[in-house]
This record gives sequence, C-alpha cells and structure tokens, in this order.
Amino acid sequence: MISHSATAEPGSRPEDRAAAGTAVPRIALVGVHGFGERHLANLARLEEAGALELVAVADPNPPAPGRLKDTVAVFPDLNSLLAAQTTAEASADIVILATPIQTHAPLATAALAAGLDVYVEKPPVASMAQFNDVLAAAESSGRLVQVGFQSLGSHALPAIRNLVESGSIGEVLGLSASGQWVRTKAYFTRSRWAGKRSLDGIDVVDGVATNALAHAVATALHMAGAHTLADVASVETDLYRAHDTESDDTSVIRVRTAHGTTLLCALTLCAPEQVNPSVTVHGTRGEITFFYTEDEVVVSTPDGERREKYGRTDLLENLLEARSTGAPLLSAVADTGAFTSVLEAIRTSPAPEPIDPAHITWEGEGDDAHPVVHGVVDLFDRAAKAQATFAELGVPWARQLPPVRTLTVDGHAVADYQDGSHIRAVSSPRPYLHPVRTLAGTVVTDHQPLDHVWHLGAGVALQDVDGINFWGGRTYTREAGQYVWRPDHGSIAVTGTDAGQDGRLEELLTWNGPDGGPILVEERRWSWSGVNASAWRLTLDFALSPAGDQPVSLGSPGSNGRFEGGYGGFFWRLPECGGAKVWSPAGTGEAGVHGTVSRWLAWTGSFGAGTERASDATLVFFAPESSTDPWFVRVDGYPGVGQSLAWDSPVIAEPGSPVRRSISVLVADGILGTNDIEALITQQGDLS
Repeated sequence: MISHSATAEPGSRPEDRAAAGTAVPRIALVGVHGFGERHLANLARLEEAGALELVAVADPNPPAPGRLKDTVAVFPDLNSLLAAQTTAEASADIVILATPIQTHAPLATAALAAGLDVYVEKPPVASMAQFNDVLAAAESSGRLVQVGFQSLGSHALPAIRNLVESGSIGEVLGLSASGQWVRTKAYFTRSRWAGKRSLDGIDVVDGVATNALAHAVATALHMAGAHTLADVASVETDLYRAHDTESDDTSVIRVRTAHGTTLLCALTLCAPEQVNPSVTVHGTRGEITFFYTEDEVVVSTPDGERREKYGRTDLLENLLEARSTGAPLLSAVADTGAFTSVLEAIRTSPAPEPIDPAHITWEGEGDDAHPVVHGVVDLFDRAAKAQATFAELGVPWARQLPPVRTLTVDGHAVADYQDGSHIRAVSSPRPYLHPVRTLAGTVVTDHQPLDHVWHLGAGVALQDVDGINFWGGRTYTREAGQYVWRPDHGSIAVTGTDAGQDGRLEELLTWNGPDGGPILVEERRWSWSGVNASAWRLTLDFALSPAGDQPVSLGSPGSNGRFEGGYGGFFWRLPECGGAKVWSPAGTGEAGVHGTVSRWLAWTGSFGAGTERASDATLVFFAPESSTDPWFVRVDGYPGVGQSLAWDSPVIAEPGSPVRRSISVLVADGILGTNDIEALITQQGDLS
C-alpha cells in the first residue's frame, strides 16, 4: 500500500503565508454545536499555524465558558454578528455556516450581501430556487462560496480521472455509489428538523441522499463529470423509509448526465452493519472503487488488484488560497448544481413509501434501536449492476411498476408484459414477460438477477445478429476466444400491436442496432389459455426477417466457438428453485438434457425456496414435432431453459424467407411426473 501525504505548493501552506506577512483572514463561525465542533477544531489548528483568526461565533446556545479565547465575540445569531461588522473586534472576512439545512440559503445570502466570503455546510440549499438565489448573490457581490463536500478535496479524484482517461479499465459502462450506514431512532430525535422533508412550511429535505450520505452523491457526480446544472440530463428517484420519519432512509437515485453517463446511487441507513461508503467506476476491463471517507482507491482488473491511499486538501484552506491567489475552489457553489438537481428531484418526489414491516428486523432497544432491511446488501449489488431502481427490480416492498399489459386466464393474472424501456443499454433492452405465475400465484420467472442482470424473464434474444448483441452483457467472439465487452448492443422495440380478447397478442417488432438502424423485423404472437384447474398454457410463435434486402446471420456463442454455448432464440430465466429436477425423454439432469433434441422438457421444484411463500410448480416446454433445435439448459450455475436457434452454426434469415420458431410452455402448480405429462399431451393433443 502506498500512502501519499497531503502536500502543498511552496508558499501556499498557512505557516508560509503567515511568515510572508500576508494579511490573516478573520473568520466567523455560525453554529458551534454538532458539526460546528469539527469546525472549531479545524479553526484552532489553522489559527495555531497563523493562517487565520477566529474573531466571532454566533449561536443561540452559546459555547461553554472557556471553550473560546476571550477575544472571540459571541452573538446569538448571524444578524447580530453582521450588525457588529463595523466594530474592529467582530469584523470578519469569511463566515462559516454550520447550521440546520433550512437556514443555509438565507444565512448565506445575508453574509454575501454584507461582503463576506462564505463556507456553507452540505447540503448548501434546500431547493433549486434557493440555489439560484445563492448563486445570484455570489455573482452580484463578487464573493466566494465554498460548499462543505470535504471529499471533493481528495487527491484521489484527479488520480481516478487519469486512470479512466488512460483506459486502464477500458470503456466506462457507468458509475455506482453505495452507502450502507446504520442510524438509530436517536439519530432522528437529535433536532427538530432531523428526518423532515419540511418544517413549519419551510423546505428541509433531510434524507439519506441529501444529508447523511450526501457526500456519496456529490462525489459520484464529480467522478461522473457532472458539476453544474447543465451537466445533468435527468434524475430519477425511488425513495423508501423503514424509520418512522418523513424523509427517506433507503433509496435509489439514478442520474443520467448530459454526456450520456449513467450513475446509480443506492443508499441506506438501515444496513445490518456500517461499512465505508464508496463510488465505483465500472469499465469493460475492470473497476475503480473510491472509498472516499478513507481517501483509498482500489483498482481491480484481470491483472489483479491494487490499493492506494491519497491525501486531501482541506476545503477551508482551499478557500483561503482562493482568496489570496485566485486558485479555483474545489467545491464552489456553482459546481454543486448537479447535486442540487438531485436534491430538487427528491424534494419534488412523492413522499417516501414506508417499507412493509415484514421485510424489516429491528435490532437494539429504545433510542438505540435501528431497523435492518432484509437482504439490502445483495439488493444494492444487484441495483448497481443492473443500473435499476428497487421498483424496476420488482423488490417486494417497493412500488409496483405497472406493466404494459397483464395476461389473464380464468380471472387469474398469470403474466405481466414488460416493454423493457427501463433496461440499461448494455443489457439489450427488449420486451419480455415477468413475472409469469401459476394459477395459484407462484412466480416462475426472474429478471435482472445478480448473476446475469441481462436475463429478462421469458422472451426472445440472440447474442449475434450480424455481429450485434441482442442478448445483453459480454459478447463471445471467435477471435478473442472468450467473452468481451463491446459497444455492440442492440434493442428490440414494439412498432405495432393487435391485442385480441381471446388470449392472444400479436406484435410487430424491430430489432435495432446500436446506431438505431433496423436489422431485423419480427412478427411475434403470444397466446395463452387454461388447461385445467391447476395448469395453463403459453405459446410463443415468432418469425425473423431482414429489415433490408440482404441476408442476416443469426448466431450464438456456440456458433462462434463456445463449446455447448448455443443459447439464443427463446429463453426462460427461472427464479431460485429448491430441489430442482429437469428431465426429458432424452435424459435427466443438466448433463442429460443440455444439447439434446426432444419433444418436451420438464422442470420441477420449489419456487421461492426459503420464504414463507415457497410453492411447488412444474414447467413443461414443448417443441414442435419437426423441431431440430437442441435444448439449452442450466441448473447448477443458474436456472434457465432455452430452445437454441443456432446451436453450433448460424442460421440465415433471407429476404422473403423468415426464420420461424414456435414453443409452448405448460405452467402448472404442484409436481408433475412423466406420466402426468404424457397424459396431458394425449388430452390436449398438439401442445405446440
């Protein structure tokens, strides 16, 4: 481990400036308790070095006797302090504001109007309107405003920027911020404004992203190159709370920058244990993780892992330097515009949803009690990897995203149709069914699982369409002999729909390349109907045609040299399944059925294993009698079943001659055996 000490240019250190006879700035501190205590300690350090002089403090609850030097004037509030600016003993050059959130903007504008430079704690304001007021006041007064995002003084930030620009982790896929803290009931009773969205009609906007873990958001925005208001294209919020508060304590914030980068912030005050928060840059060759409270950087690539610690420039010292030399501020108010965009999105969002108590465990007693949201650590990993919100992931305690439509059988909602519009670009956005349920309500699909976040319920996907990835994730190439990240992801969109009332949905879809140009046109038909009191049938027919007048190659990792990796075409991602068994007329187990051709393939098990809602179910996949496509089956690594369209060689879609495929799936409650399946085939006739 290499440690870099915080160094300064010759003549810029406080002791150097004092020795040179530079006028010593005079400081006033407003708010001496709470975080104000830290400012007092820092001021004492810098005053001892001769860099400044603390001349006044203001607080309705004055500091304890003996806490300050006798020469420091004490006032009840900023107005009284500013009124005494003409007196020599109270005259200040800089005011530090360590006060409640809702007071930051009015106090800052008052100080600026009085001709003082300002250091204001985070968050700098409680609304976009206040941000504009403070920015205008700073510009009209010609004074400086530094915001107390101390992590922005880290020397790691330019080092990370250099690493990214050098290509050490390949192309950037996105960024994520993770904050997992523990906060007790007492944390929210420490002041009147704690845990409030507003107080006495005044915006406060306290919360996990705007206050407690605001540094995670601000640091991540900085690393994403988003500083000003113009740097942010959109902000999406998904806010929840386990505590009995107004504000959010477990949330996802997704920011898309003006230059196309996606940042996903997953933050909670309800973790099982407190860990150091971090920001990660995800690349095609590795990751850079910045533990900003420790100024530590971890770089992980196929070549290994290395850690490095850096120094940090104190933001008050940076403000002093800016006053004396014109050096740029490291956390200027204008450069917190991106953060304020996030705060404003949270301020104007609906109130956070309470998390169902069934998904929370309280630990500790009395004021020391704190909630733990079940599975929140794994959930954060999944959200970051998928760049998805809790609602988009289908978390049981999150808001439900309304599907495009719901498939019903005899009054039972058996499947939701999703259009894929919320799916990240490198997961190849496309329509799919999820959740698919049995008639009794057991869910038998999964989407965006942690192991493969580009797996999306039940649908159609291919990894190689004339070299374009419509599957998501890495691409297997014959040249590399392995999976590699490439900017080759396409998307599938519905361009026409005919939804019948008799269990039928017909669609026209276009398969578009990374540039948006059409590659394939697809005709797709879903149909569904009841079989008996405990089973229903889903059938998918699709035809793929070139969008132009040239043939299009449809391939897979298998057709590109990946041994038995011929997935692509129809694919059904199953959820976690206890006691899973898979078999067909060709054999049993993954080894016995993977890569074989048979009329049907069955999967049984306990879905939702380990939960109170675990239930047995059976899926039977039926291929047409004429089908020669092998089954693609995974059981141990992850649960999934597909019908391989291009097992070990590509299939060519010719103009005027579409590639057609059909498959039916029997979705049944309970465990069916071979005799049950054969009886259903006889009873139903041609299930395909």
